[in-house]
Amino acid sequence: MSVRLRLKRTGRHKRPFYRIGAFHHTTRRDGRPIEDLGWYDPLIGDRDKGFSLNEERAQHWLKHGAQASDTVRSLLGRRGIKVSRG
Repeated sequence: MSVRLRLKRTGRHKRPFYRIGAFHHTTRRDGRPIEDLGWYDPLIGDRDKGFSLNEERAQHWLKHGAQASDTVRSLLGRRGIKVSRG
């Protein structure tokens, strides 16, 4: 099973809000995740208050072979979690 850590868009028109989750690689963008890991609000000015993440579960998925999207990789980098490409 190929798992990706990526974003799921919620929110309203011109007010994006994203949920960070572990998804099967064939799941559509706004589909049901295997597990929710946190959230990301790009419109909050403070970088630290703009997202929340369950770091322990994110590392669990990464150790078990999950691939992170580019955006999620940068968010994980903010928390000091190094993710290799590919």
